[in-house]
Amino acid sequence: MKKRFAVVLVLVLAFAMCLGGAAFAADKKPVVGLVMKSLANEFFKTMEEGARKFAAGDGTFDLIPVGMNSETDIDTQINAMENFISQKVSMIVLAPADSVGLIPSVKKAVDAGILVINIDVTLDKKALKDSGLPEDFLFVGPDNEEGSYLVGKFLGDKIGKGAKVVIIEGNPGADNATQRKNGFMKSVEEYGFNLVESTTAHWETEEANTVMSNLLIRTPDIAGVMCANDSMALGAVRAIEAAGKGGQVQVVGFDNIEACQALIKDGKMLATVDQFGPDMAANAIKVGLRILGGEKISGWEKTPVAVVSEKEL
Repeated sequence: MKKRFAVVLVLVLAFAMCLGGAAFAADKKPVVGLVMKSLANEFFKTMEEGARKFAAGDGTFDLIPVGMNSETDIDTQINAMENFISQKVSMIVLAPADSVGLIPSVKKAVDAGILVINIDVTLDKKALKDSGLPEDFLFVGPDNEEGSYLVGKFLGDKIGKGAKVVIIEGNPGADNATQRKNGFMKSVEEYGFNLVESTTAHWETEEANTVMSNLLIRTPDIAGVMCANDSMALGAVRAIEAAGKGGQVQVVGFDNIEACQALIKDGKMLATVDQFGPDMAANAIKVGLRILGGEKISGWEKTPVAVVSEKEL
């Protein structure tokens, strides 16, 4: 009888331990991996800060943010994706440096059962389809084309029709670089600008400084510069000041970083586009948590854009 009781007791304890283990597993927080672009870019620093603030306030998940050394350092992003896949995180929020190059990593993560949410730069639809992923892969972010068109119009109202302008583009492999150029081109056509040149500076400040310096030597009467991000706008403004043309060449950008807000206040830059970077990753995580909770969400979850000039600061 005692022996039978002992066996029953062991079974009861084992069952209780299983329940306790299940409860522990249920209580375990989901882990979110945030893969950003260059942390040398103030925009992604503020994105990380916003995500950390949201994670601390929400308290229902653990956040692991990582970034690149430069805007073209795609291998670091691929390695980050591999690490998150091996860690079996619950969710990856990805701002891809290349709209095609990161898709194999995205596919591997999805196949491993990890929720992947695309932010900032949309993944290429054809490449998504070719890899077996849906073309309406979830994207949480702004209308980059609309934002650049609006700030291009703002520039047009300032410098007038037919003026000479240049476009300093982002990384050619990034879809948001293409979208921003397309938006700028709409304003070029609408205002009949004389587009002197459209060339890339790969999102980088120093490269934009060199590009702008050379453009001013070749075409000293440029009236306006459209930069596809604010990091490049910083370089363009520096080149304009060094050439003694401060106030003569109007510069617009995209991202609304603090350094450019100061330039706008000082009259050294005309305007930028706010895509509310501090909220971008946090918004994606909120959507992801809803999906982990059982909701079905796909396609484009659009976030706002707004032109920021001296009036708004």
